[in-house]
Amino acid sequence: MFGGGGGLNPRKMEQMMKQMGIDVDEIDAEEVVIRTDEHDLVFTDPDVTKMDARGQETYQIIGTPEERERGAASADEGAADADAGAGVDEGDVELVATRTGASEAEAREALERHDGDLAAAVADLE
Repeated sequence: MFGGGGGLNPRKMEQMMKQMGIDVDEIDAEEVVIRTDEHDLVFTDPDVTKMDARGQETYQIIGTPEERERGAASADEGAADADAGAGVDEGDVELVATRTGASEAEAREALERHDGDLAAAVADLE
């Protein structure tokens, strides 16, 4: 937008954007899901910035997405609610599954067996 920003100091950049009528806000997002025809892109703990340029809102997402089967992200939301009662953190389930290549169900079971201990669950599945 500004030619890469080069050596501009962030404060000066912010002042220039305000002069142009652009408001920038950081959004404390836990997860962002982008649904396509083929799959879902799920950004866990992304950096999200909202820019409002005279009523036109633009969102910038910084992070590395995990590609999931289409609609799987919605199913995970229900699983996370069910897990909240069981004491297993959904983020831990995803971490163990990603690290070991196990399914989320296998990762969840391993975490439950080891009372939420990440290292023990990973060791169990590797």
